[in-house]
Amino acid sequence: MKTIDPLFATTRRCGLLAAAALALAALAPSAAWAQAAWPARPVTLLVGYPPGGQTDFAGRVLLAGLGSALGQPVIIDNKAGVNGNLAAVDVMKAPADGHKLLVGNGSMTIAAHVYTALGIVDPRQLTPIGVMLQSALVLAVPASSPIKTYADFVRHATTKSKSGQGIDYGTGGVGALPHVTMELLRERLGNPRMNHVPYKGSSPAMTDLIAGRLDAMFDATSVVAPFIKSGQLRAVLVTSDKRVPAFPDVPTAAEAGLKDFNIISFIGLFGPPGLSPEIVKKANTALNAALKDATVTKGILERGDEPGGGTPEQLGALTRSQYKTWGDVVKANNIRAD
Repeated sequence: MKTIDPLFATTRRCGLLAAAALALAALAPSAAWAQAAWPARPVTLLVGYPPGGQTDFAGRVLLAGLGSALGQPVIIDNKAGVNGNLAAVDVMKAPADGHKLLVGNGSMTIAAHVYTALGIVDPRQLTPIGVMLQSALVLAVPASSPIKTYADFVRHATTKSKSGQGIDYGTGGVGALPHVTMELLRERLGNPRMNHVPYKGSSPAMTDLIAGRLDAMFDATSVVAPFIKSGQLRAVLVTSDKRVPAFPDVPTAAEAGLKDFNIISFIGLFGPPGLSPEIVKKANTALNAALKDATVTKGILERGDEPGGGTPEQLGALTRSQYKTWGDVVKANNIRAD
């Protein structure tokens, strides 16, 4: 009987295993190698709104910084529709390779509650990367209005409610953040009559507010800032916990007498579900680096917004918190957008 040298057999077996390992490595690069290669091509940021708005601005002001930090071009793709949901759906279905990301805003935390007949993205399923910028809301009235303080606003709302008329307030659409914010304020005031006048975007609503065809309106600081500075509108209060640098003389809600009314409009960078921690970390590092650029910071502050930054976990916590808050408000006021 022919015998086989044990040393030869062991050596041959090791050689076969090594060859097999090399073959597998050639066919399927390791996860570590794949992550280190990201981004392997240009990164697309989807924006669910037309060019020119606050969400679009958040993406564009950071393009150069993100591209420099990542070593690949970063481009904007405006895919407007359904309060940003079309873009969110696109990213939700995208491969988890980090080459398609979402510039999403706080309206996503409301849309999932107010649309019942459409497939709306639950923002908690997306992968949070980091806050891009944030903004307080401003309660604004026409410059010609007798309302000069929050106390005046309360008296005006109460008087007009008792007369059966109620005040008219505008928003950029049903279920938008200014809408649910005013409904929350209405709850806090004991539910006086307040008539919601929805528009197709903030611009036409702002036009009617300036003309005095509306009594009041909430909107982001960057939206109302030009009209307040020009004297066309008057700011009653801001919903942040500290005064806004763009309006140093305007009191916070708490200072004005409205306690526990800290509401922030945020814009964040999100990835598809299942985005790897390695890509999230690299994208978050690039975002924070871009936000440290002095030109970027100046541009954000001049509009009345504040630079974001921080960790993915902070964006995730903010998203979940607002999802819960606005879900409760929507349910209590039976707000529906379809």
